[in-house]
Amino acid sequence: MLYPQENEIREVKDLSGVWNFRVDRHATGRGEEWFRQPLADTMPMPVPASYNDLTQDITLRDHIGDVWYERTFFVPSSWRGKRVSIRFSSAEHAAVAWVNGREVVAHKGGHLPFAADISDVVAYGAENRVTVVVNNILTWDTLPPGFIRTYDDMNHPPGYRIQEIQFDFFNYSGLSRPVVLTATSPTRIEDITIRTDREGTTGIIDYAVTTAGDSARISVRILDEQGHEVASAAEASGSLKIENVTLWQPGKGYLYTLEAKAVGSTGAVVDIYRETFGVRTVRVTDTQFFINDEPFYFQGCCKHEDMDLKGRGLDHALNIKDFNLMNWIGANSFRTSHYPYSEEILQLADRAGMVIIDESPAVGLRSENPAEPTYSEERISSRTLAHHKQVMRELITRDKNHPCVVMWSVGNEPIVNEPKAGDYWGEVVAETRRLDPTRPVTLVIGDVVKPAECYPFQHVDVMCINRYHSWYSDPGHLELIELQTVAELTPWHEHFKKPLIISEYGADTIAGFHADPPVMFSEEYQVAMLENFHKGFDRLHFVIGEHVWNFADFATKQGVSRVIGNKKGVFTRQRQPKAAAHALRKRWNEPRKKLS
Repeated sequence: MLYPQENEIREVKDLSGVWNFRVDRHATGRGEEWFRQPLADTMPMPVPASYNDLTQDITLRDHIGDVWYERTFFVPSSWRGKRVSIRFSSAEHAAVAWVNGREVVAHKGGHLPFAADISDVVAYGAENRVTVVVNNILTWDTLPPGFIRTYDDMNHPPGYRIQEIQFDFFNYSGLSRPVVLTATSPTRIEDITIRTDREGTTGIIDYAVTTAGDSARISVRILDEQGHEVASAAEASGSLKIENVTLWQPGKGYLYTLEAKAVGSTGAVVDIYRETFGVRTVRVTDTQFFINDEPFYFQGCCKHEDMDLKGRGLDHALNIKDFNLMNWIGANSFRTSHYPYSEEILQLADRAGMVIIDESPAVGLRSENPAEPTYSEERISSRTLAHHKQVMRELITRDKNHPCVVMWSVGNEPIVNEPKAGDYWGEVVAETRRLDPTRPVTLVIGDVVKPAECYPFQHVDVMCINRYHSWYSDPGHLELIELQTVAELTPWHEHFKKPLIISEYGADTIAGFHADPPVMFSEEYQVAMLENFHKGFDRLHFVIGEHVWNFADFATKQGVSRVIGNKKGVFTRQRQPKAAAHALRKRWNEPRKKLS
């Protein structure tokens, strides 16, 4: 799905701002058809933002079920005769939208965009109303999965229920990314696919432009960063060459622009779209990851879209700050743990030369009862698999042209030692490769199992493993980390003959807590833990990356093991550095050394 773009033909109207908001506490809104009339008994709510932390009502913070958003907008008379669409960049985790009381779109799954043609629904030169119901319930058929636990005992009110989740971050909900109106010609550019390669100093650009509406002639040209034309063609698909190409590289995000024009039957230009892209190659061997035929070592942090007040809401200031901090610390990459991040973040990464492992929201695919199988029709079923494949289709359609994305992660920390896990993840990986054969695929695991018992890893290109030695295992014993890291990881490479990224490692750390000798939760302990892990990594030639958990402290569900959230960040939630950030800055700005 193309990103909304305003140019000499296309128009965009941003609906961000304060919407009317109503909580549907008794799940009556759909049956009572609240969408037919302006919402009653509303409160103001900003969009984009998660709604959970913005009131003094603790029941709203943990609300289960529907919430309703509504606002009015005008459609200019000049848009009459154009294709008018409404686009939602994300709604967690399912939504239905009505315009002027008519349903226009329904979508299952958060973090990814969906849109509807509303040309025949809106009033031109007049006021219109959009109503959206957003539902945050997670089931075994959603990504991430979850289930509702209902209590029927004397210790709980009648019908009391909670949302059970199997992931360690807060289930923020709402319209967390922009909602926009777009106006295009009925005959329009619908999609663009760009794949790049190189032969010596020549860049090879394979492209395909898809149109919708009446037939149109397509022409394309490629512009460099100075706006100079470097290649052109008069076909909707083909292959172009850029002589003396400037490559997109880690830390140097050089971007070209493919400008596509659609010419209608009258000879007039009816649509234009400009898609930025970078020329770069990616390949994997049994011990290395190559970008542009140069070995690449992933160094950085896993992240979350998480901040005070707005939760997962898009915030340009926060994103700019985060990229500045990643540059300061020496990070060259991060994983979008554990869901697709906003398109705006990927645009920043393209420009910065930041390398991204792009992850689906498939986190926590595991039975709530260890005695019961995960992969069954009662839990992770054929319905889950069908939805998972659809999510990968939507994710790849959205992000396929971003040069920053060098690998797809199909999920995080599922159960892997059931034989059916191999079948499930094998199908997801195969679908991902079918959709995009140009990028490697990984799966992130966290369970401590023997390599032969990890059935999904036979299907992936790169192994990603999360490990917390001296934290969740052998807590307090820093002296064991290096030994355990080398002893455990070596058999994984011997068995699968694939490179490996340590995709999570870290320790909860309370900023300002100090202890010497280091003890758990102190800043000194976090530094010592990371340093001991690094000693192990540097002894293993097949380890191609280290992603610390986490970039910054973040919100989680409440529990005795979480003191106002997860504190494993090397920065606080307010983006202030802990001692570990300075230690990582020293390591990541020195030349990479591997010991034999």
